[in-house]
Amino acid sequence: MKSRVFSGIQPTGEPHIGNYFGAMQNYVKLGEQYGKNSIYCVVDLHAPTNPGAYDPALLAQRTLDMAVANMAVGLDPEKVIFFVQSQVPEHTQLGWLFTVITPVGELERMTQYKDKAGALESVPAGLLMYPVLQAADILLYKADTVPVGEDQVQHIELTREIARKFNQAFGETFPEPKAVLEKNALRIPGVDGQGKMSKSKGESSVLGLFEAMDSIWAKLRPAPTDPARVRRTDPGDPEKCLIGDYHKLFSDDQTLQVVYDGCRTAGIGCVDCKKMLMEGVRRELTPIQERGERLRADPDLIRDVLAQGAREAQAIAAPVMEEVRQKVGFLKV
Repeated sequence: MKSRVFSGIQPTGEPHIGNYFGAMQNYVKLGEQYGKNSIYCVVDLHAPTNPGAYDPALLAQRTLDMAVANMAVGLDPEKVIFFVQSQVPEHTQLGWLFTVITPVGELERMTQYKDKAGALESVPAGLLMYPVLQAADILLYKADTVPVGEDQVQHIELTREIARKFNQAFGETFPEPKAVLEKNALRIPGVDGQGKMSKSKGESSVLGLFEAMDSIWAKLRPAPTDPARVRRTDPGDPEKCLIGDYHKLFSDDQTLQVVYDGCRTAGIGCVDCKKMLMEGVRRELTPIQERGERLRADPDLIRDVLAQGAREAQAIAAPVMEEVRQKVGFLKV
């Protein structure tokens, strides 16, 4: 069978540049390469496992918004399969079967679980079981290639282990998928310079994909730079600077060279460096924002696209689930 790609993205509100460079760009690139063997979905079933960000009154709109965002950055539903997870019930059916072969100890050692559970007084079982459903999302389509951020690599290793356990217990069924990391996905820092960009730390730490340029500049202007540059005449190290990291994402090679040389020699100041960065931000994000605005104006079109994607996904998922039912011994009537 030709290689098949699968990945999902949570509907957690407006995506930020970490989502864009860390996942969404890769979806587009792999979609061009693999066509309809690229399967992507908005994983709304995972949303309730994040109690701090989940709001049932907003979930449907956020799901639509995430679909719009992916299409605005270039994901073409005519070329790939793109749908909403909850519209294909086989995801949860397979997920339940995987829970019975997955040791609790394996789930408790997941870094994301430990980080999130440590901040909660009462830990919901769904937070523990999140990676099991994620494994079902992937293996339901017998995907062997999974574009993810660095923080999800451990979950893909668990998915491989679940595939092995199922195959050993019930016969060869699932491939062991491999994670594919986008080169820019390695923990894009937040605007505060404190760790990975994440909405969980507040809006002030993220640069939204559809955020107004004035708002982005208001965040970048006071953003921290190399602490060695106390005065304008002090040389710095762009490799130790948040703005230098962002230039790698938004600036072309020529601009990057000017910025790095200027920083190291104190030839340019930090504010000038940030202004040059804003030029790259505006050049990269403005076309995406304009496409997003056009797509948001026609929500019925987005719903139709997602409904068609769900039909295409289920055409693959249903036979796989039937194979699984037979192998685990369910009665066929």
